[in-house]
Order: sequence, then C-alpha cells, then structure tokens
Amino acid sequence: MIYDLSMLHFLRADKAERFLKEAVAVESQLVVFPEAFIGGYPRGYNFADQSPRGKESFRKYHASAINVPDFVYTLYCTVLFFDPEGNYLGKHRKLMPTYWERLFWGFADCSTTPVYDTPYGKLGSVICWENRMPLFRTAMYGKGIEIYCAPTADSRDTWVATMRHVAIEGGCYVLLPIQFCRRKDYPPPPEYLYSPTEEDVTPDSIVWAGGSVIISPHGKILPGPNYEGEGLFTADLDVRNEIPKAKFQFDAVGHYSRADVLSLTVNNRPLLPVTFISSPSKIKDDEEMDECKDI
Repeated sequence: MIYDLSMLHFLRADKAERFLKEAVAVESQLVVFPEAFIGGYPRGYNFADQSPRGKESFRKYHASAINVPDFVYTLYCTVLFFDPEGNYLGKHRKLMPTYWERLFWGFADCSTTPVYDTPYGKLGSVICWENRMPLFRTAMYGKGIEIYCAPTADSRDTWVATMRHVAIEGGCYVLLPIQFCRRKDYPPPPEYLYSPTEEDVTPDSIVWAGGSVIISPHGKILPGPNYEGEGLFTADLDVRNEIPKAKFQFDAVGHYSRADVLSLTVNNRPLLPVTFISSPSKIKDDEEMDECKDI
C-alpha cells in the first residue's frame, strides 16, 4: 500500500497518524509514504541565499525535522522503518542528494542501508534518484531485497519506466509513492515564494503531479499511476510465489551474475569525520574513575 499525499511544508506527524489509521481500516500490513513526508520537501526556498533571510529560511526548515535518534545540525533525507507495533527498527539515509538538495541535505554512507527480514518479505528502501545508481541497486539485490520501497519527489512519466526496469532487474516488488502537491499546500506569499513565477500559479495549481504505482517483479503495473490527486493504493504482494518465477528468468546476483569478471565491494562501515582514540593509560584512568563513581 502506498499513499500519494500533499506535502504540507511543515507537515505534522498527526497527519501521518490519520492516514495510518485509514490504512489499518483496510487491513494493510505495510504502508509506505513519499519522500520527505514529515519535514516537507522545500520547493520554493532558495538555500543558495546566504543573506539573513536565507539563513532564517533554513532555520525554519531545520526546526521542522526530527531527531533520529540524536540531534545533529546536518539534515538528511531519511526513511524510517517501524514494526507493526510501532517500534523503531532503523533508518536509511539518502546516499546522494539530487542537484539542489545538496544545499540542504547531507551525504550519507552505506551503514544505513538495511534490508529487514519481515513476515511479508525482505524489506528495504532506495530513495528517489538513488535508484539511478546501478551499483547501489546491485548492493540492495545482494542483500536479498524483495519489497523495494522507493519514495521519491520525481513525478515525470519517465520515472515509472525507470522503476519498472528496477522491478524486472531486481526480481522484486517495487512500491513507489510520489508526492502530489498543490500550491495551497505550501505557505502563502510573501512568506514563501514557490518559484520566481509565483504570479503564474493559483492556490489550486498542481505543482507536483504524483504518479504513484506498485509494480510486480515481472514489471507489471498493479495499481496506478495516479495523477489525479491524493490517493490510497493497495495491492496483494505474492512474494513467495512471484519472486521465484522472476528470479528463474533473471537473478542479478545469482545465476545471471559473473563474479569471475564483474564484482562489487560495498563498505558498510560508518564513515565518521571524527574518531577519538584513547591511550591504554587513559582507559585505565577512566575505569578507575568509574569504579569511584559506582562506590
């Protein structure tokens, strides 16, 4: 199931909760939301502007983010995973922000590229134009992904074709929630200028067209694409039966690979900008201090 939702600029978590309740009402077992759902996708802000106004715009956008799990000043486009009881499982941070996103989102590493073994299948996520990175896709295939969640902000008709290829290449189900926005979903001018041509749009003008779909491992579109507005899409995923059929024809990291001539090495370690190394004597002193505190 995927939602094609309007992206309010400072979208509150209570809206997500409301839509989740609707999903539960139709007995959904998996729900995927579009890219940057909670904090909002900041179309219209000019983060190249280093004036006080530009800095204040970033401060507001930073304030709309959430801490996962610790507070940092650098923002990351992040997918969060929760189990059916609402327990936090982990996250995937976007490896490569696209174009102007590099002005406000940081670059991640491969330490946050999980694939979870769930009762419904092996679940992971690749965000927006990360899906155009062949080596990253291959890494996810190597982790055994079966339910490939691909939240995005790209609503062009070519994107559906891209994701149909991913479904066939990976032999997996692809869940593709795409943002749908009208101008009125963002704050009004002059506080917020959607574009230099603000006068050319009305409150009901569609500024991001949507196009959410769910795609089978054979590249068949199940529900969607929807370009009409917000919507709820559901599909039954037959992971146990359909994925083996697809892998029989093509398995990118199995019988259709050639490890003798082509291989991929992935660094899954966290890449930290600062590492603190203590000397043995310093560690001993710290242990003695801990013992004193325990007393």
